[in-house]
Amino acid sequence: MKQLLIALAALLSFGAQAAELDDAMNKAGCMACHAKDKKIVGPSFKDIAAKYKGQDVVAKLSEKVRKGGAGTFGPVPMAPVGPDKISDADLKSAVESILKS
Repeated sequence: MKQLLIALAALLSFGAQAAELDDAMNKAGCMACHAKDKKIVGPSFKDIAAKYKGQDVVAKLSEKVRKGGAGTFGPVPMAPVGPDKISDADLKSAVESILKS
């Protein structure tokens, strides 16, 4: 019973963290152009994860979000997203989450 309660608490904690991350990504505007499994304006999170599978690119992709750019997934540019939109910690968590998609 104790193990079940510990597992439930961990699951609830993970759910709360995921909800906070989703909220941060919504506030930053990520979800206006990206979705988990389909292309909207930008690539899906699954496509991003597939392109960078097995690579240590958290810092590289975080920098790309901060600076913006175009050409990796087509000609549509991505606007830069500053720390006023998403904190460095939330950005790192978001990129790590996307790479696990």
